[in-house]
Amino acid sequence: MHRLFLYGIIFVLGAVDVASGFADEVSQEIAPWTPGTMEIHQISSGRGNAGLYIFPDGTTMLVDAGEIGKKVERHTPDRQDGTRRAGEWITRYIRHALRHDPTPALDYALVTHFHEDHMGEITESSLMSSSGAYRLSGLTEVGDRLHITKMMDRGWPDYSYPAPLTANVVKNYRAFVKWQVENKGMTVEAFKPGRNDQVVLRHDAKKYPRFEFRNIGANGEIWTGTGAATHACFPPLDTVPKADWPDENLCGTSFRIRYGSFDYFNGADIRGIPYEGYPAWHDLETPVAKVVGRVDAAILDHHGYVDTQNEFFVATLRPRVWVLSVWDAAHPTGRVWNRLQSQRVYPGPRDVLATDVHEAALTVIAGLNKLASAHGHIVIRVTSGGDEYRVLIVDDSNESHRVAKVFGPFESK
Repeated sequence: MHRLFLYGIIFVLGAVDVASGFADEVSQEIAPWTPGTMEIHQISSGRGNAGLYIFPDGTTMLVDAGEIGKKVERHTPDRQDGTRRAGEWITRYIRHALRHDPTPALDYALVTHFHEDHMGEITESSLMSSSGAYRLSGLTEVGDRLHITKMMDRGWPDYSYPAPLTANVVKNYRAFVKWQVENKGMTVEAFKPGRNDQVVLRHDAKKYPRFEFRNIGANGEIWTGTGAATHACFPPLDTVPKADWPDENLCGTSFRIRYGSFDYFNGADIRGIPYEGYPAWHDLETPVAKVVGRVDAAILDHHGYVDTQNEFFVATLRPRVWVLSVWDAAHPTGRVWNRLQSQRVYPGPRDVLATDVHEAALTVIAGLNKLASAHGHIVIRVTSGGDEYRVLIVDDSNESHRVAKVFGPFESK
């Protein structure tokens, strides 16, 4: 049966819900996606970053699927029973979120940068795929279980900037990509800063002309705000000492999603506060903020670590909703929390919602117990047309998919 026809059936069945704006209630299972609605799911696996995006026409996108191989004391304890790997939990969550589709798949997947907590740690105990071509961890396990049509990352095709990427996690990922391209028809592209035609609506784009996915940056190339033009924030590598070369976090991708009046920003793990003694160009948040501008919601860069959310960045984006993907005692740090809360940095109400805050952080950081939510899957649900949105906290201690909290509705800026 054609996917658009199925979506039409869903639309009719969900007409009452759509007409009323929102249907979700606390203690009830989260309602399924309906055509015209955009959803951003920050999945709480407790072992890394993972985001599922469902665009207004049903186009789907996975942004990262991390997996820390072994938890240590600074990590939050498992919220679920620990019988499944993070890649499997993420896949099961995605299947439920896409239950409107009898053949769920991912139109796009993006690896924001090549760190284990965003793509999956590889160890000797990591299971081998049935093909024998790659091991299963995080992204590769999700991609083994759900078809990905287009894969994007910052390194394709040679994975050589700023130096050859030879870590086991990258080797395994490249083996996964090669096998999927050769055997499953997946395509792969380099994420190109400045473009707004690399991620598009694949099912009914004409119906939603006010949707845009704008690539902001990667590898230090940042969109100028005009056309698809970019400028280099990093100097030529042969002009700076190798010790000052950009690290993996600085090279990561960033993007903005716009749907009607609603804007959302994801900057992965880019830095806004250079470490002591490092050059000023290690601050990418400032040039990024200048072209992104104000948004309705944003995920904290680098999980709210000490090197992020500089004052200019926070004051420029000034979202109503901050999403914090976290499972480590160092996320967020106290100074970051203070900037997020400061009415001097930007006035007005704001909610900070986290996937899995460590008890030690709640104890040490003054005021962190005022988080709007400290645990759970975080779902931003934007109404048809993009004029309003709500934020749902979904129970992550089991697979009931029960709504634990509801914030909003908020009017898009």
